[in-house]
Amino acid sequence: MKRYLILSVIFLLVSSVAYAARIKDIAGIGGVRENQLIGYGLVVGLMGTGDDVKNGFTKETIANMLSRHGMSMRGRDPKAKNVAAVMVTAKLPPFAKTGTRIDVTVSSMGDATSLQGGTLMMSPLRAADGEVYAVAQGALVLGGFSAGGANASVTKNQTNVAIIANGALVEREVKYTVFGQERKFTINLFQPDFTTAKRLADAVTGKFQGTEAKAVDSSTVLVNLGSSFAGNIVERISDLENIDVSVDNVAVVVMNEKTGTVVMGENVRISTVAIAHGNLSIQIKEDVKVSQPLPFSPKPPDGSKQTRNKKDGTIVAPGGQTVVTKDTSVTATEEKKQLMVVPRGVTIQDVVMALNAIGVTPRDLITIIQTIKAAGALQADLRII
Repeated sequence: MKRYLILSVIFLLVSSVAYAARIKDIAGIGGVRENQLIGYGLVVGLMGTGDDVKNGFTKETIANMLSRHGMSMRGRDPKAKNVAAVMVTAKLPPFAKTGTRIDVTVSSMGDATSLQGGTLMMSPLRAADGEVYAVAQGALVLGGFSAGGANASVTKNQTNVAIIANGALVEREVKYTVFGQERKFTINLFQPDFTTAKRLADAVTGKFQGTEAKAVDSSTVLVNLGSSFAGNIVERISDLENIDVSVDNVAVVVMNEKTGTVVMGENVRISTVAIAHGNLSIQIKEDVKVSQPLPFSPKPPDGSKQTRNKKDGTIVAPGGQTVVTKDTSVTATEEKKQLMVVPRGVTIQDVVMALNAIGVTPRDLITIIQTIKAAGALQADLRII
């Protein structure tokens, strides 16, 4: 009993702490975000696992690259299995300065079998506006390998995708105007919710005197530091994003029928409902039995060695008659489950305990929750993925 009370107190303490989250974990400053970059390039140095230049774009890319180095390949048919055309992608972090290095991902776009041992040639990376913001180059690192011979091969993980750690150099900076002279900025919630937005605005206003925070909609909170604020705005944002806010969310039940996974939020409630669940198992088994006569049984009346009965297909042979019969057995077994009454307004913990009491499995739980939702007794959004 004492152990049970200690566990209950720990559960309550953990639950009370779990309700709050830092602003930086549930929201972001408006305008401060990553930017996606993309580029096209060539990977060289492969061991005969590159593209077939007959695909067209690899051939043209090789010719263009060599022409920039003073070698004309027009009208020729290069044969190079050590080269592969690739797409290069990266994410430009916010406030990245010129000279900062970022990671890049290199993916084959041709018919290369492996990028193992390759080196990416200098490839410009562009953003959505068409401007070059970074340049990538370097040796590739794969998370797998591929090897084989004429009649057998072995492959581990993906060999057509590789990464280059710190493989791109930032050449252009993104201009941010979020910290202007007006001393205003917005906080955007990752999961929009009116209640959470209001709580966030109240927490910011109560934390700093002279600072006004107003919830504009379910995902945006406008913060005005005021003209009287003369401190460092970065320091104020650092203090602001570490404020704890009580997070609220809608009641939702997520079910994955492929894996039998069920995840339910803490706000899930159900009305008074009676649940009975049992499995009916039917087994049908057929056995074939053969009756073999004794060796000294009477012979066929016509004296022949072996004949077949035209009516039932049985064999009549010297020494007796062989009979084949089928034995069918049917067994039905049904689990005996009690009818469980779950009162209205209970928490998710009570729901799980009640369903566990009647011995349900995760897949049984999916069926039960769908049926409760169909009966109109589940006060939650049901999502099936």
